[in-house]
Amino acid sequence: MKGRAGEERGKTMRQLCNDELAGAEGLDRAEVIPLHEGAQEPRPARGMRRAGWLLVACGFALLPWLYVLATGLPATATVAHWPVAWVGLDALEALGLIATGLLAARGDRRHALAAAATATLLVMDAWFDTTTAAPGGDFATAVAMALGAELPLAALCGRLALRALSRHA
Repeated sequence: MKGRAGEERGKTMRQLCNDELAGAEGLDRAEVIPLHEGAQEPRPARGMRRAGWLLVACGFALLPWLYVLATGLPATATVAHWPVAWVGLDALEALGLIATGLLAARGDRRHALAAAATATLLVMDAWFDTTTAAPGGDFATAVAMALGAELPLAALCGRLALRALSRHA
């Protein structure tokens, strides 16, 4: 009985929407997508659900740690391997851009994974460049690099990843 009532409700909504669309002047007929379909997404495996909840718990566990960092870290710091950190980050970005480009050019769906990771690295680079730059010329250069290169490339990579995911969903 439940299934039949749902079907009738769906038909009624479809008919109402179609009638409204038919009455609108100057509009082409559009496809109406019901809010509730009979088919449901398959439930993830137990291991996947557990891993998901573990990640959620870890994310919430990090929230108090943010307060500890915000109140306990010094305003300035001397870093022993500063060049290695920045060269390593930029090397990962270069690898990500190359991998994303090659996979996308070959039509390989895995370019979505490389694009998502590369977009993340580029946004992170823009964030750290601008927040760690000295006032004045260094800060202006960091903002120019973020707005002129890193964030536009991140947006392109993000768009590639989202398009690939929506196309294969």
